[in-house]
Amino acid sequence: MTDDLDALRSEIDALDREIVGLLNRRARLALEIARTKTRSGRAIIDLDREREVLVRVAMANTGPFPQDALLALYRQLMETITRLEE
Repeated sequence: MTDDLDALRSEIDALDREIVGLLNRRARLALEIARTKTRSGRAIIDLDREREVLVRVAMANTGPFPQDALLALYRQLMETITRLEE
């Protein structure tokens, strides 16, 4: 049983490293988008795009992660990246 638990925890640890890497990759892309918008004189915040992202995330969720919790995480993610962009 301990071997099974250790293996599962190791898998979670590996996933956490991947998730952190993906979050940072997403943030770097968002920062590049913000620079592009700034150069072209466009507003950095795009509420329509944020809604699109949330809809896509909701549609991609097949569970067991609760929909409201997932959307709250994404809202926090987008808010954090917006602060980075400023």
